[in-house]
Amino acid sequence: MLELKSIRENPEALVAALEKRGVAVAADAVSSLLALDAERRTHSTELQRLQEARNEAAKDIGKAMAAGDAALAERLKAETVAARETLRAMEEAQRGLDECLNERLSTLPNVPHDEVPAGKDEKDNVEVRVHGAKSVQGFPAKEHFELGEALRMMDFEGAAKVAGSRFTVLKGGLARLERALGQFMLDLHTQEHGYTEVQPPLLVRDEAMYGTGQLPKFAEDLFRTTDGRWLIPTAEVSLTNLVRETDIAAEALPLRMVALTPCFRSEAGAAGRDQRGMLRQHQFNKVELVSVTSPEAARAEHERMTECAEEVLKRLGLHFRTMLLCAGDMGFGARKTYDIEVWLPGQNAYREISSCSDCGDFQARRMDARWRGKDGKGFVHTLNGSGVAVGRALIAVMENYQNADGSVTVPDVLKPYMGGKERIVAA
Repeated sequence: MLELKSIRENPEALVAALEKRGVAVAADAVSSLLALDAERRTHSTELQRLQEARNEAAKDIGKAMAAGDAALAERLKAETVAARETLRAMEEAQRGLDECLNERLSTLPNVPHDEVPAGKDEKDNVEVRVHGAKSVQGFPAKEHFELGEALRMMDFEGAAKVAGSRFTVLKGGLARLERALGQFMLDLHTQEHGYTEVQPPLLVRDEAMYGTGQLPKFAEDLFRTTDGRWLIPTAEVSLTNLVRETDIAAEALPLRMVALTPCFRSEAGAAGRDQRGMLRQHQFNKVELVSVTSPEAARAEHERMTECAEEVLKRLGLHFRTMLLCAGDMGFGARKTYDIEVWLPGQNAYREISSCSDCGDFQARRMDARWRGKDGKGFVHTLNGSGVAVGRALIAVMENYQNADGSVTVPDVLKPYMGGKERIVAA
């Protein structure tokens, strides 16, 4: 949520920010918002005047009754009856204006950092750094689903019978490899990176989805239960909302949390994309990193979080590049985002495996999450990032560690989690 006071004081800055993000009617949107705000403020002033008049009338009635002037008291009471109806209608109108203004504000995306490049989509993202070299197989590399099906450990037909498209059943060595990846990531982030492991709810209320920015704009991308809860699209929702409606002591910051959870996404806008394999699923596992910081520490925390996610891929021996997203490619709630893209030789392409975002106080305003200390108080800043997507890490390991006979070599760092197993071979 953006600060209304800042928009009033400098509407041109918001117009420029929205245009940078690619909003075609930015000036009209801001102008309309300010007009609604002006109407609400005028209405609020009149409502306050009427409320004060009602209070004065109540005092006058009391004085008339104390003076024994029953006729005057009755006349004043009659006048207040009509005024009461007007006041009730004004209060209802005020609630409507407040809700409308809040709804308008809730659909505006975050303002990008100055260093975020302008651009429309992924073609305008900027490469920040590259780690390692592309793996060389010495034979035509297969995609993960070809390897998985040949190993008889990746079953898409069985998953479709049970749940429909965009689900996968993993078996045997690949099921254990995915579990090993998740446990390795949790151990790395908790034991070396200072994150606290959390097992959060997978079902959340409207308020939680609103707090992190999924609602109201992205409802179609989510799964909703019959009792009105939502399946989390990422553990960011549960973890970040743990600080909602709280005042956190400044000396307790930063808070760093990590969770390994299933995630659920409808992929409503993904028709025709990545239909083969498990790159784009309705259900997948992900290790999520969330940090809650002071405003001054947020930028450094963003760099640190990104490095923590990168370290996962370094330990796995995977080639990747880190990209600074342009304004048009950033998520709704982010003010700056790094995407980490891992190399997949089977696809002969880089694919996103982690996205680390600095959200500033955008989510904190929606959640009413604050910090307080001897030097002041204010809204906390929140950050989130994949540390990393477990299913995509499995894909990357399979494609980069594949052998000519279709087996998959287990990376050294995962062998302790695999009972010392060195290769995954056909069942």
